[in-house]
Amino acid sequence: MELKKLIRACIKRDRAAQKELYNKYSPMLFAVIKRYIKNDYDAEDILIDTFMKIYENIGKFKNEGSFEAWIRKIAIRESLMFLRRNKVFKLFIEADNLIIPDKINIVDELQLEDLLKALDLLPIGYRTVFNLYVIEGYKHKEIAEKLNISINTSKSQLRLAKERMQKLIKEQNIVNTG
Repeated sequence: MELKKLIRACIKRDRAAQKELYNKYSPMLFAVIKRYIKNDYDAEDILIDTFMKIYENIGKFKNEGSFEAWIRKIAIRESLMFLRRNKVFKLFIEADNLIIPDKINIVDELQLEDLLKALDLLPIGYRTVFNLYVIEGYKHKEIAEKLNISINTSKSQLRLAKERMQKLIKEQNIVNTG
């Protein structure tokens, strides 16, 4: 079914349309959620919560911009709310006067699967900021607002995440050589 028709049917609470929407987008959204949440069971719960939010709010989607981007934001928001609710999200330092270089090129040289392997090994604070900045494209100001942290903390978490990833890759030989 065409996306606009599928959305209209979901607005009318058509169960078949909701199932089709779920089948079409759940793999992508689950992958987004897994970048924030390691445990599969928790990630599956968040996926269900995400779809409940999508179904409840689908009438608010105005066909301005990408539907996929809209539902990704919902998945990210649900993941962050889970982390806050379960008090597992702790940042490791507050660095108000930290000087941070603009570029660390570790990401440029990794394939996506290698990046995700290394990312999964990071502490949750590093992983969350890294996901939001590098993968989702949020700015430090937006990250700070979403996570209720300072901009400098966001910047320092990103720098530390990149450094830790670089160290993990070297130590554990994560990068594919073939």
